[in-house]
Amino acid sequence: MSNELKYLRVSNDAVDDAAELQRRIADDGYLFFKRLVSPDKLWELRREMMSVIQQVGWLVADTDPMDGIADINMRYTEGDNEYSAGYAEVYKIENFHRSAHWPEYLDIVEKMTGAPVMPHPQKVARIWFPKYTEHTTPTHQDFVHFQGSYDNITCWAPIGDCPIELGGLAVIPRSHKVNRVLDHHFSLGAGGLIVDETAHDEIDPVWHTADYEAGDALFFPALTIHRALPNYTDDKLRLSLDNRYMLVGDNIAEHMLEPHGPSQLSWDDIYLHWRHEDLKFYWRKFDNRVVERDMSYSDKGFAEAIDLARAGDKDAIFMLQRSIKNARDRVNLDEALAVLNELGVPLE
Repeated sequence: MSNELKYLRVSNDAVDDAAELQRRIADDGYLFFKRLVSPDKLWELRREMMSVIQQVGWLVADTDPMDGIADINMRYTEGDNEYSAGYAEVYKIENFHRSAHWPEYLDIVEKMTGAPVMPHPQKVARIWFPKYTEHTTPTHQDFVHFQGSYDNITCWAPIGDCPIELGGLAVIPRSHKVNRVLDHHFSLGAGGLIVDETAHDEIDPVWHTADYEAGDALFFPALTIHRALPNYTDDKLRLSLDNRYMLVGDNIAEHMLEPHGPSQLSWDDIYLHWRHEDLKFYWRKFDNRVVERDMSYSDKGFAEAIDLARAGDKDAIFMLQRSIKNARDRVNLDEALAVLNELGVPLE
């Protein structure tokens, strides 16, 4: 990634002009809005989520949870059992799930798509520790992970202020115009897959981002190339919403009907203490076509990790060690264990 970062184009001037929003997202592959949602709603959600995060031990005790002061001795990420244990408590929060249904988000997605939309049931919270840059979410297209349809829209929104050094999201404008899923390869970081944006002549690899504030929102389709920026702060946790929207009646991949994998929860677990009934299993009201998940992307990444580990790649070896420690996939676990035994590498 180039060290040069340009600023995202702000589209607040067109917030009530559906035709112009449709033109901009078709041309640029993203739409960015300042304070699309009242900051007070995000600050309230931040208080609730950060309080739970402090209770699970990821924030320094006796600090204001709103400050998000991370205990860097507790740094975990997706794929760690320790992360899942804490993430599950955050994932149960009713208002976190409800935020994807805020009318400010739904209305703008319907304007930019020109059709009725539905939030994917699988909501995602990103909780990112400082000084953990090697695990920053790598460059990718969302389709490899969430699938269903190229028309799906991602909404990324910081839960609180998120200046560049805290590690917000960056996109490559017009990269969606490749109109295909590019080759992704093994990587550390959430999702475990990376694409080389410099390997494609039709992509101008200039990254755009912003000093995000509470209430801001960034939208983009499933083929837009994007990545997280590293959290370079000394002690601040980065917290954000990362949700998807689909056209009603379009394809949805089967795994997107389930809770986000790192939570290791069922919907009954999540709904147990909710105060309201209106959003429970809401997607069953819609006639969307459920399609099988394509495992070829993750299978390819794992196969590459096996080959890289045999060649001595430290990142690949780390990933195999973590796979064994977390013991979630029996097939991959057995293969990972066999490779580490071949190499004489300890399990941790």
